Amino acid sequence: MRQDPTPPVLVVGPTVGRADTPVLRARLADLLTRRPGEVRVVVCDVSRIVDQNVATLDTLARLRLTARRLGVDLQLRGASLRLRQLLTLTGLDAVIPVVDGSGVEPHREAEQREQPLHVEEVGDPADPPG
Repeated sequence: MRQDPTPPVLVVGPTVGRADTPVLRARLADLLTRRPGEVRVVVCDVSRIVDQNVATLDTLARLRLTARRLGVDLQLRGASLRLRQLLTLTGLDAVIPVVDGSGVEPHREAEQREQPLHVEEVGDPADPPG
């Protein structure tokens, strides 16, 4: 079995909605059946998506689930700032990695945030103990 260093790419966009999910899942499965046993990662190029919204996230999450069921990982390439923010906001950034053009995962915003300050609750001296 030959390991190809270039993962297959699934290009999506310019619009992605719930109605597109079955077609995209079928295209993903088709990409993998052409190279059985050779693929560990599929790159999903999302750079063409013009309107990132909840339906986009739903479709990407379902593509990720389909990829895992087929035994591969899914990575996003070309994600806009808005899409990366939506992924972070929903927690999907923890399960769908975003990579730059070189295949390296960029620093996630969550990792760049400062840790919250530790706040110790102190009673008001005027309050009775207890």
